[in-house]
Amino acid sequence: MMEGRSLKRPAGIGFRAKFILVVGGAVLFDLLVSGGLALWNVQRLSRDATLEVGQGLEAASQEYIRTYADSTASQVSLLLRQVHSDVSTLAGVLQAQIDDPARNADVGAAISRTSPGSVSLSYDPQGKWSQNAPGSVSVVSVWGYLLGQDRQPRPDVESDIRTSAVLDLVAPSLLQHGASKLQMYYIGSKERPIFRTAPYTDQAQTFDRLYPGHNEANFWDFFFPGLYESWQGWAKDMKTRPVADDITQTAPYTDAITGKLIVSFFHPLWTADRQDVAGTAGADITLDQLAQTVENVKVAQSGFGFLAMSDGNVVAINSTGEKTLGLRSASDASGTGVTGLERSLKGSSQPAIAKLALDREQGIQHLLLQQDGNEVPYIAIVKKLPATNLWVSGPVRQEAMLLGVVVPEREIDASLYAAQAKISEATNRIVLYQILAILMSLLIVTIAVFAASKRITSGISALAGAAKRIQAKDYSVRVAISSKDEVGEAGEAFNRMAEEISYHTENLEQLVEERTAQIEDAKEEISTLNAQLQRENRRLGTELAVAERIQLMVLPLDQELEDFQALEIAAYMRPAEEVGGDYYDVLKNGSRLKIGIGDVTGHGLESGVLMLMVQSVARALQEAGNTDAVEFLTHLNSALFKNIVRTKIDKHLTLAFLDYDGKEMILSGQHEEVVVVRANGEVERIDTMDLGIPIGLEADISAFIKTREIAFEKGDLILLHTDGVTEAENDAGELFGMDRLCCEAVRLRNLSAEKVVSEIVATLMLFIGSQKIYDDITLLAVRHR
Repeated sequence: MMEGRSLKRPAGIGFRAKFILVVGGAVLFDLLVSGGLALWNVQRLSRDATLEVGQGLEAASQEYIRTYADSTASQVSLLLRQVHSDVSTLAGVLQAQIDDPARNADVGAAISRTSPGSVSLSYDPQGKWSQNAPGSVSVVSVWGYLLGQDRQPRPDVESDIRTSAVLDLVAPSLLQHGASKLQMYYIGSKERPIFRTAPYTDQAQTFDRLYPGHNEANFWDFFFPGLYESWQGWAKDMKTRPVADDITQTAPYTDAITGKLIVSFFHPLWTADRQDVAGTAGADITLDQLAQTVENVKVAQSGFGFLAMSDGNVVAINSTGEKTLGLRSASDASGTGVTGLERSLKGSSQPAIAKLALDREQGIQHLLLQQDGNEVPYIAIVKKLPATNLWVSGPVRQEAMLLGVVVPEREIDASLYAAQAKISEATNRIVLYQILAILMSLLIVTIAVFAASKRITSGISALAGAAKRIQAKDYSVRVAISSKDEVGEAGEAFNRMAEEISYHTENLEQLVEERTAQIEDAKEEISTLNAQLQRENRRLGTELAVAERIQLMVLPLDQELEDFQALEIAAYMRPAEEVGGDYYDVLKNGSRLKIGIGDVTGHGLESGVLMLMVQSVARALQEAGNTDAVEFLTHLNSALFKNIVRTKIDKHLTLAFLDYDGKEMILSGQHEEVVVVRANGEVERIDTMDLGIPIGLEADISAFIKTREIAFEKGDLILLHTDGVTEAENDAGELFGMDRLCCEAVRLRNLSAEKVVSEIVATLMLFIGSQKIYDDITLLAVRHR
């Protein structure tokens, strides 16, 4: 490069031309590519629509069938749960009467007085049974083998007749509300199977007509063989129940009274000791109520549902479904007293139905069913209902009823054909609209690019020209951009920047002088403050050193601790700061010895001053001959409280004293636990919480001070400490604790008091390690020689 010469940028294409070329070309390219891709995708969509929509519709239809099956199963389960709830309610009332015989008798007697028709029976010489007269809320039937020689119910049966009349109070309300029920009833125990049913019917008369010989056989064995024995097994071990519920359901059978197909729900009643069966509460619903929910299933045009037992016996289905599945109906008269319904899937004339998987849920199953000599594809789904206890004949077993939904596949595919036609029509329409949209977009983009280029580039050109003038040190330049967009904001920012450059250029020297003067003033002020801070630190250091010296001076001397023939006393104190808040003292007056230990809240100068007050007042009271432990603490607190008020020191302290006269050791005041280690190694921890309250909180604490005598024999060791010992932490945040202190005391109990203190302190410091000591540490050992 040659000095004195500048390089000039060669002329090139303008920014506006570049903007139009780049932006316009990019947008036009994008439109052409996206439009071409859209047209290609529409054509591809037309080819693939049949497969994709077909799969989607099939999945949606199958999901619909699953949802429909789940919904119908929920409706059936809800109906069953409602019946279960009503039967359980009735059973709860009857069971409560059984569990409270006195109340049971009172209720029976009351109903006998107010509704004699409910318990007054008439003997039928032809049927050889007794029954109450019509007009009562319920009918009660007493079979011949429950009557005495006088044709009157036996006394125990008579009692059941009266107490079972409570059914008249409960059953009518349960029949009117909740699930629709045919009847509700109570059947007595196997020894006294009276039968009370609401509402009233010709019960015994109908039994005579439909079940000859029933009056000579036990009711339970005749009608429900094995059921009662199953319940008795439950009473011995409830874990033998097939399903963890007392409700037992029967398979559909012909009702003796109404002649309808019904399902019975029993809830066994237990003796008061829960060791045997006391009868049952029950309710019947007609099969029509279950069947109605299932028979109303209609999927597509001719889809249907069915309800079957786990063995394939269909208990509910509409006529169309029965024909489609090729079911054959037959009656089962087994002689057990009830007539069941046989309409099994396994006996279907359709091979695919006879082989239908029932033992587990298979999800969607595809079946080929014969219709008019042709194989017609069907879709089927079978759902299991919640398991229940079922009696058919013999022991109760677990039963999970099955809900099935069946629908022809051709009706599902009808939606597919309609969708294909709609897709083809939509494809042609989309292609036309897409071509028009591309052409319109091209026109709009062309106009927009030219308009935007002019608007954007004019402002940018103005900024470029102004920047060149700034470069030439013309700081008076300003740009005028009227737009409110980012370019306009850039212009305003440029103008502010130019103003600031102009101002700082003109006032730079003055600003430098002002800042220099301010820095000098600040340095002088900082120097003065540093000098003041050093003087204050020296003064505080001197004060703390004096306070620390005074505090150490008032501690007991070694010769004072050794001046007791019967006792060994050793002590250790380490403040957390220069001046600590822990207190300990050993005061002797004649033959009496007073050992004190305390802990002022916090630590530092104020805590140390309060500790010195405690030592001074305690020494004065001891010298004054105050030997009563309660009065001693009371007077000490009174003096300290007044000093705390005067000095406005927001502190108080825990404080306890041991008084020893050569025979008795008396403990008073509230502080940390006192540890006593007997000569045989036994440890006694004495809680001082009930022996006083902190000093300096109240003016008079005499009502709170108590004393406790401590046995202190030869070889015994007493440890006094502040919480700085037990609450010391190691690097892991673990506390030293009372248990560790007691273990150390037991281990060292045979050593001298001095050794005990030094060894415990060494163990404590090893435990603390490099962790900071946050609280004052004080430890005293008193050992009986």
